[in-house]
Amino acid sequence: MLQIALRRLPAVYADELLQPWSDQTMALLPPVTLFDAHTHIGSNDPDGFTCTTDELLQTLAPAGSRAVVFPMHEPDGYPVANDHVLAASADSDERLVAFCRVDPRADPVAEIRRCVAAGARGIKLHPRAEGFELDEPGVREIVALADEEHLPILIHAGRGIPALGAHVLAFATEFPDARFVLAHCAVCDLAWIWQRIREYPNVFVDTSWFSAADQLAVYSHIPPGQIVYATDIPFGTPQLTVIVSLRCALQAGLTPVQLQSVAGGQIERILAREETADLGPAVGDGRIRRDPLLARAGYFADAAFATALAGADSAEFIDLARLACLVGDDTPQAAHGEAIRELLALALTLRPGDTLTDRFAHVHLLVSAAAIAATPDVPVA
Repeated sequence: MLQIALRRLPAVYADELLQPWSDQTMALLPPVTLFDAHTHIGSNDPDGFTCTTDELLQTLAPAGSRAVVFPMHEPDGYPVANDHVLAASADSDERLVAFCRVDPRADPVAEIRRCVAAGARGIKLHPRAEGFELDEPGVREIVALADEEHLPILIHAGRGIPALGAHVLAFATEFPDARFVLAHCAVCDLAWIWQRIREYPNVFVDTSWFSAADQLAVYSHIPPGQIVYATDIPFGTPQLTVIVSLRCALQAGLTPVQLQSVAGGQIERILAREETADLGPAVGDGRIRRDPLLARAGYFADAAFATALAGADSAEFIDLARLACLVGDDTPQAAHGEAIRELLALALTLRPGDTLTDRFAHVHLLVSAAAIAATPDVPVA
């Protein structure tokens, strides 16, 4: 059983509380160097989240991680924010790599060229925040420039947008020297894109997403050379992502070489404009196993997460999840059940406030509990 000294954290996260489970998961991996493909800094995002350069570096430090960084949503435009990211990267002793964020309707090519000349090594596009679709002329201009400069483009592919994968695959064929990273487990297209992505070696999926079900689908159905580790700081953290994502990679059965690529090797090659590594086809779902008793706890933990994220009281679902963990000390599920119960008890202690940011320490504990329930063959102690 993992023992934790509980104290109220000043930030919105539960990093110290999750650290024992993160450390335990890291110990199951081969030697890896984490390189995060998806982080932000900024102070004007309408979501209410903020992240300074110092906060980003402090969040990365316990995991020894490097990171790609770009601006958070800036309703007034990105040149000043891009300059801030470029300066942060230049002063980070190579711990941060700058991407520029652009609006396809705001002279994006000129802004990208300016930023690349100043040290940017990639591009961030956010169709939801900027309110565009990929068939707009400005997007084609951005992709053509990325092809010319051999740059990666990280695209929001999570909540709040229509499917965009068909446009990305068409661009990937027409512009083979651009690299496309579909963020957030490509959830808006994951149902089908796994069947075709192997044909597009310049298309990748990042792991910055809360759902263990989506993580398991990615690791079993996407070729491992086309998966890159990502946290979405400040919305996620390394501790959370190691538990929710890399446990799923272990459950899916990735090899040590494949795990090292996911954790950082492939994004390093992309950023260096090198040929990327082909690590074989998707591993398949032969190692994905659902334990019926733990699945009950996972279901209720997921329900608690969704309830809390919506701003409602999650206590009833947490209580059901805790009861589902009472499987008995002599059962194969006992250790996982105990770990889940500890995380749920911490979540009850860190009850969410009224704002989205106030809910995230609570939410991180709940989704970590659900991930442990979804990975019954990955040890917890």
